[in-house]
Amino acid sequence: MTIAGAPHSFAGSMPEFYDRYLGPAWMDAFAEDLAKRLPAHPEGDVLELACGTGLVTKWLRRRLDPALRLVATDLSEPMLAYARRKHAEVPGIEWRVADATQLPFGDAEFGAAACGFGVMFAPQPVEAMREARRVLKKGGVFCFNVWDRIENNPTGLANAETIEGLIPGDPELRFRLPFEMHDAELLRRLLREGGFREKRIEPKQVAIESPSVRDLAIGVIRGTPRSQLLEKKGAKLDEVIEKVAAALARIGGDRPYRSKANAIVVEAIAA
Repeated sequence: MTIAGAPHSFAGSMPEFYDRYLGPAWMDAFAEDLAKRLPAHPEGDVLELACGTGLVTKWLRRRLDPALRLVATDLSEPMLAYARRKHAEVPGIEWRVADATQLPFGDAEFGAAACGFGVMFAPQPVEAMREARRVLKKGGVFCFNVWDRIENNPTGLANAETIEGLIPGDPELRFRLPFEMHDAELLRRLLREGGFREKRIEPKQVAIESPSVRDLAIGVIRGTPRSQLLEKKGAKLDEVIEKVAAALARIGGDRPYRSKANAIVVEAIAA
């Protein structure tokens, strides 16, 4: 899921590693939950922001009235290209490269919108919210999720601490941003300033289960832009993967790896 302002891009084999190792183990249950929160028959077409490899997109297409247009957007061309290839047999999806803070769509063009784990990466989240509001009809539904605090996500915390420990004190290796938009009052303020009213803000927990802890470690390193940063720092990715796998195994075991992930889900209405 890519939003303008991300320091690195999902290039090369990253989309495949992300989709293969993180998708079914960690992200798919959240994607299904988010899609189910949109009405099957909204008052207009549906827009997805920061669609990544299409994990939410596939569930949206199953959920929505087949007559409705579904436009899945992402800033990353490699992610979008991967999603387009993977879901080539799924009819009724329009794939578009788009910046969520400068959407190439008209005012009130859509009846509903969704964004899976993308809002927290926007450099100006209020601007992203205002753009989402601009392209939605009044009364349109916007559903998105963000990660709960990092302390409630042991897999994310162990991964972050392991990476940060490679070069202690290096600010570039600190990666807590995805877990910093969990506060309900912050989210309510974001909705108000973006032109939305709250329908529901609630926690959502899902199980993480990977065939092996190493598979998951491959996903969090080779499937994300952190691999680019680590290589820039001179790290050997295979060695980092082994360190991350060892840290994760202490939490959820080896074969399979099992843990829990916690998010906050927001359902809003365009005011």
